[in-house]
Amino acid sequence: MRREILVASLLILALMAAPAGAFSANNLVIVVEEDGGAEITFNYTLSWIETIAVFLKITDPEQELKSALENELGVPVTVASAESDTAAFSVQEFAEIADADDGKVYSTPGLDFTGAQEILDGYWFAPLIETDFSPALTVVRFPDGHEETFSDQSAIPPLSHTVP
Repeated sequence: MRREILVASLLILALMAAPAGAFSANNLVIVVEEDGGAEITFNYTLSWIETIAVFLKITDPEQELKSALENELGVPVTVASAESDTAAFSVQEFAEIADADDGKVYSTPGLDFTGAQEILDGYWFAPLIETDFSPALTVVRFPDGHEETFSDQSAIPPLSHTVP
């Protein structure tokens, strides 16, 4: 018991004395599938504080990202895989598909990453870290290979693309 108190005290002192850590969104890749589903891969960098929080099971980045995506999209999201700096998700009903004279029109929803900040603010360590939820690069790839890219955007607009 004394050892646990000592470890907890040292951790608190280290957190108070250390400079703020940072969470950085590196890349977001959304691959829209022919059936309107999507595979979403999110690469990020965790600060040392967040790494400790994950190790101690205080937070779970892939579950937090899953919840943020479900709230934003309004459909179920499945965690396909997760590592220390990458999480991949599967979304069955991501894009709407409409028939057109020249092919099929895929319409994707807009995404706003600022909601992730609200989730993070609920954690005790939130004041200790700086966050950047704007991916350095966001790529939306349609079934025909056409890509839309965005740099350092905290939100991406709804997109439409016709696949012949």
